Amino acid sequence: MSIRDPHSKLAHLEACLSDEVLYRKSAGFECVELENQAGRSIALQEIDLSVPFLNQKLKAPLMIAPMTGGVQRGAELNRLWARAAQHFGIALGVGSQRVAIENPELESTFSIRSLAPDVCIFANIGAAQVAQGLPNESIQRAVDMLEANALFVHFNAMQEVCQKGDVDYRKLEPSMVRLCEYFQKRGVAVFAREVGFGLSEESARRLISMGVSGLDCAGAGGTSWSKVEALCSTSSEQRAMALRFGEWGIPTARSIQNVRAVSKTIPLIACGGIQNGQEALKAIHLGADIASMARPILLAAMAGERALFEFLEQVIDEMRIAEFASGVLNAKQSFCA
Repeated sequence: MSIRDPHSKLAHLEACLSDEVLYRKSAGFECVELENQAGRSIALQEIDLSVPFLNQKLKAPLMIAPMTGGVQRGAELNRLWARAAQHFGIALGVGSQRVAIENPELESTFSIRSLAPDVCIFANIGAAQVAQGLPNESIQRAVDMLEANALFVHFNAMQEVCQKGDVDYRKLEPSMVRLCEYFQKRGVAVFAREVGFGLSEESARRLISMGVSGLDCAGAGGTSWSKVEALCSTSSEQRAMALRFGEWGIPTARSIQNVRAVSKTIPLIACGGIQNGQEALKAIHLGADIASMARPILLAAMAGERALFEFLEQVIDEMRIAEFASGVLNAKQSFCA
């Protein structure tokens, strides 16, 4: 198991600000139409975006996706996103906490619960570390340092290849089964999370069989982590290899459909290439329970807290208007549209 350099997190953040890391192909939402409904006897102020999620109530079916942690800039951003999540009543995930597990002095970069006392917060650890035997007690530390409601186990095999990282998943299944059983006894939901390469039907079926409580089917169409690693690499050979897989991945819209073909009921987060409120609602229309955004939120945050809050308010307003025009009174109705 390679030891993760905390400074690589900063390189990833900087790379994600570049348009060079974007997929050329789309997430697929342009093929989804939200039907306009004339003649409905409803009022805009009646539209209710709130949804139940993991024994909590979100004010809108939206999530700030996992992005960073382990470096000072990452700590600042996590605190900013925690304030935003608390203000808008939406869910929040943090970036991989492996670096804090290996370097306990960095745990403070993930200390955000005091800023978001009512938020559904997801801790985060890599599937590669689970497969290679990271003890459940160590993963428990990731949950504890956040006082998290749930745990993401992120799946990023292609990214690991592109950065010459951890690529041995031979013991993944039994390790995941043990992890899910461990946290189920402790009331912590475990979600398997793709990082942007999408989920096939077979992948969804296999992950559900391991005992996960939910899925995040983050697909292609937004940030390509192969391209991120290409941009961060100091090796011309490694960069060229990563770029050859720059378009690898299943688009997000299809990933949602793949999961729902396997299970109609498993809690599902959709992420990857969702740029605005209409696309977030399209993801929900296709079957996601909540929509998650990463790079658009990062770009807004670069302009400061006010810009971030204005962006999230715009996204939520767009979702509300789209529901009104679709003749839907609450977000839960649109799940089955």
